[in-house]
Amino acid sequence: MESSGSMQSLYDLDAVKPLREELPKVGVRELLTPAAVDAVLGKKTGTVLVVVNSVCGCAAGSARPAVMLALQYQVIPDELTTVFAGVDREATERARGYFAPYPPSSPSIALLKDGKVAAMVQRQDIEGRSPEQVARELMDAFNQHCTRPGPSIPKEEFEKIAPVRMCGSSIPNFRG
Repeated sequence: MESSGSMQSLYDLDAVKPLREELPKVGVRELLTPAAVDAVLGKKTGTVLVVVNSVCGCAAGSARPAVMLALQYQVIPDELTTVFAGVDREATERARGYFAPYPPSSPSIALLKDGKVAAMVQRQDIEGRSPEQVARELMDAFNQHCTRPGPSIPKEEFEKIAPVRMCGSSIPNFRG
């Protein structure tokens, strides 16, 4: 089992592959190492979206499609990034260090502006809500803090993507 750092993934990488491939389809860049996280989140200018991706059933099944929808909006963050909780563990820990005072949450979505959290959507803000409701919250934050014209990908490309929607993940923990 490969790992992007010294901490081994908690999940089988083949099993999480469809979940981790979704966000890059809409222009979101994976940050796989603490150094990659620092290179982007350490910047003190501009806006950065950071999605803490997760296998956590219903909430993650709404979070990813919500982000994908929100990135079709007329204004979006300058940088679009993601880390994967339980998979890229060191990168995720480093990213969460930039989210103070918010506690760790998987999934979660942070919007950083000039190096500080401008908006945060945590698991409890996602659970029980539709992707459209969460996307609306993100778009409101984009309106307040972002200036980059959207969408992240052309509408024609976006319409070809079918999000993975699952509730009650059946992905087992990796047992080496």
